[in-house]
Amino acid sequence: MENNTQSLFAAQALESPCALAAALAPHAAAGHFDELRGRVSEGPAPVEAAAPAQPALRAAGSAPEAAPTQPEAPAAATDDSLSPDWTRFFNFLGADGFYDLNHRTANLRRQIRDNGVTYNVYANANGPQRPWALDLFPMMVSAADWAQIEAGIQQRARLLDRVMADIYGPQELLSKGLLPSALVHAHPGYLRGMQGVQPAGGTYLHIAAFDIAHGPDGRWSVVSQRTQAPSGLGYLLENRLTISLLFPEAFREMQVERLGASYKALVDGLKAMSPGDGNEESRVVLLTPGPYNETYFEHAYLARFLGLTLVEGSDLLVRDDRLYLKTLRGLEPVHGLLKRLDDEFLDPLELRSDSTLGVPGLLQVIRAGNVLVVNTPGSAFLESSALLGFLPALSEHLLGETLALPSLATWWCGEQAVMQDVLGQLKNCVIKPTYPGSGMESVIGHTLSRRALDEWAGRIVRRGEDYTVQAYLPLPQTPTWQGERISPRSAMLRVFAVADGKGSWQVLPGGLARLAGKNENMSSMQHGGSSADVWVLGDTSANRAHAEHSAAPRAEQPAPAWAAAPLRHRPPVTSRAAENLFWLGRYTERAENSTRLAQITLQCLGGEDQTSQPLLAWLTSMAVGNALVLDSVPPATQARRVFERALIANLADTEQAASVGYNLRALKSAASAVRERLSQEQWHMIVRTEADFFQRCSVFSSAGQTQTQSQGGQSQSQSIQSSPSSQPLLEYSSVEALRALESASGFLSAMTGAQTDRMTRDDGWRLLSVGRLIERLNTLAGALVRGFETGSVFEEGGFNAMVALFDSTITFHAQYQQRRDIPALLDLLVLDRDNPRSLGWVVQTLRGRLAKLAGSAPGDMPELAMELPDPGSWALADLCAGMQTEGEGQCHDGRLVELLRQCCDAALDLSDTLSRRYFSHAASGSQSLGA
Repeated sequence: MENNTQSLFAAQALESPCALAAALAPHAAAGHFDELRGRVSEGPAPVEAAAPAQPALRAAGSAPEAAPTQPEAPAAATDDSLSPDWTRFFNFLGADGFYDLNHRTANLRRQIRDNGVTYNVYANANGPQRPWALDLFPMMVSAADWAQIEAGIQQRARLLDRVMADIYGPQELLSKGLLPSALVHAHPGYLRGMQGVQPAGGTYLHIAAFDIAHGPDGRWSVVSQRTQAPSGLGYLLENRLTISLLFPEAFREMQVERLGASYKALVDGLKAMSPGDGNEESRVVLLTPGPYNETYFEHAYLARFLGLTLVEGSDLLVRDDRLYLKTLRGLEPVHGLLKRLDDEFLDPLELRSDSTLGVPGLLQVIRAGNVLVVNTPGSAFLESSALLGFLPALSEHLLGETLALPSLATWWCGEQAVMQDVLGQLKNCVIKPTYPGSGMESVIGHTLSRRALDEWAGRIVRRGEDYTVQAYLPLPQTPTWQGERISPRSAMLRVFAVADGKGSWQVLPGGLARLAGKNENMSSMQHGGSSADVWVLGDTSANRAHAEHSAAPRAEQPAPAWAAAPLRHRPPVTSRAAENLFWLGRYTERAENSTRLAQITLQCLGGEDQTSQPLLAWLTSMAVGNALVLDSVPPATQARRVFERALIANLADTEQAASVGYNLRALKSAASAVRERLSQEQWHMIVRTEADFFQRCSVFSSAGQTQTQSQGGQSQSQSIQSSPSSQPLLEYSSVEALRALESASGFLSAMTGAQTDRMTRDDGWRLLSVGRLIERLNTLAGALVRGFETGSVFEEGGFNAMVALFDSTITFHAQYQQRRDIPALLDLLVLDRDNPRSLGWVVQTLRGRLAKLAGSAPGDMPELAMELPDPGSWALADLCAGMQTEGEGQCHDGRLVELLRQCCDAALDLSDTLSRRYFSHAASGSQSLGA
């Protein structure tokens, strides 16, 4: 990789890596805390918004809460020395390591792409998903800072849980005036149907996220909080795994706190508090809106990492006030639900009636205490920015404690006295909506003109309760690597508290740092922001003491509990997952068959037998029957070059023809819906196959479009004959098309290997395999029918093409040398039980898969398998007995063609039977998995 940084500095001229880093890094913007140097940057301190008079409503229940005393901002330093933590980081990197940062950045982006880490606000079925944005440098949090953050977050998690318990219980906070009723009852996130409900396990909140930031004075403050379905737990783990690999020495020597224990504590806590029946381990599932959600990667990632079953609303069913999971083996009870969608979509019977993401009757199950939902529905009112201004008094009342981690000064304009005091300070504040759903985004006062400020003041006067004003905080700026130098970016840190038992909370030692764009002070992933890993640095003295204690001799201890035989848990296969796995198998096989057929067609159209009419007729019939070309295209027997050009043009067409590109895209769509069941390598192979094929096809597709435009209104056949430049261009397209197909064929072979050797043999895999075998049986049997109907198998070119389509050319030559007779063809392609491409092997294996899928007793053949013909009754003499030829070698219907058509019909009937018996059919009417 070319070195772009060498010209910026000379390592020999600098004394240390820290001096080198300081030379590459400008100071943070004036008034912002400089994380790299550990102090406020030079420049005038930001104007602080004065606290308005305390409202009478707040003072009704207790003495007014004074804003926490802020220490004076430290004087800005003028030297370039780095903070101790960043000094250690760059010392481990070394001076020579700066030349390698661009290479590490390239590896970072490659790993994000290979792992399929995406975040896409406008995710859709066909559009490209946006790769997750991750910066190379982590954000550092010292052990002392983390001790303060951890204590403050644990306290806030307990406080919010107590607030929610009161609001959905006695509502003393409202009756005593400690919390305005409008912030609860007028908030759309307050669910009246949950009033008086005691959640299973006795805890309302199990996961809470808090956005915090370093102020210019060096103190951490809470800016906002999320409780409905806070995102980031999966992304921050992926960030950690990625960045720790790029800086292994620094990560090890700086004793960065590990994350895994908190995730285990979360799962153990959920299972312990779930209302199981005591006879079996509680089943906890993760509810996702589906693969088109912008954070679906995180949902699949978390489900796989936590060992939970990933489900959609259609996978769940309510019966007798209990929640069940629809699986291939019937309904199985669900005791815990980790939801990743907002409350309003949870139950179409009581909440949004147009929701297709939730479960009808779910709220009734919660009221009955038969399922633990994380978090308990109805917590959305806690996310209102206005609530932050009331938390100090609530903490004193409910916990008897002063908040250890202060909030950013916040005022709700629904109180007349507060509104009047804050109107004159809008220029130094941020205006936020009190309630969600208004479509309003936060507005920074100092970015507005005088006229705009007056307009906002008018809106606040008219409807003050709809607006909350918060003191403006210049976000701290953390160093990022921008290719040639270190650049500061504004950052917000999101930390997570997770419940590990009733009333007990852990704070994840780290978090998700969200970085704003250049010259911006608002961090948002939805608006193109980036992220960074967060390193909480260990206390060296504490770790040393712990190590010495661990090294001390101990008395012999009894064998630990985990030494016993482990309890094996087989995750269920939901009906939706089964359907998608079935179609994943079918589309994989369909993509292989269409790729091989397209290769054979292009090779034959330019080969020695391109004038054979039976062969051209068979190629036309196969191409049209398998949607490689439209039936309106002239057949190859009449216009061979027009037919070839149409086939090439349709290879990457996903709209009109169901050709190779369509099948690859459908394959990826089915795989994305069961991504939690696929390894990272397998998913990467699927994504890479599609991307590589469309990139290769873009070469001849653009050439074909140019040629078409130059030909004007002439018909295709006339244009090809009349345009002197069309023939070389067409030949070039044919060569490029074959290269694209060859590359896709290699990828698909690797994909088949992953499905065969890298997946557990459960019912989900069996359905995937059944889908492949159904597709193979229908396609290959149909190819033989067309081969005998057109007579192509009676000619050498057609005979060879048929063997090639069955991917049995090498086997045929090895067993039959140069024979070209029909009995040899049928023996290998129909009867051979050792050839995985023969119809006999396919039917025999398919019957075996169905026997295990149905769970029948050994030796019994299930009803499903009985619908298929028995290959044990097939005999070569019978297949050849009724075969007659006349004219150009066309075959009249006999035992063979009858058997082949029976195989095709049985494959289609079996697909319908499986669909009716096992699948959920939950896809919307506009999207069909089986299209």
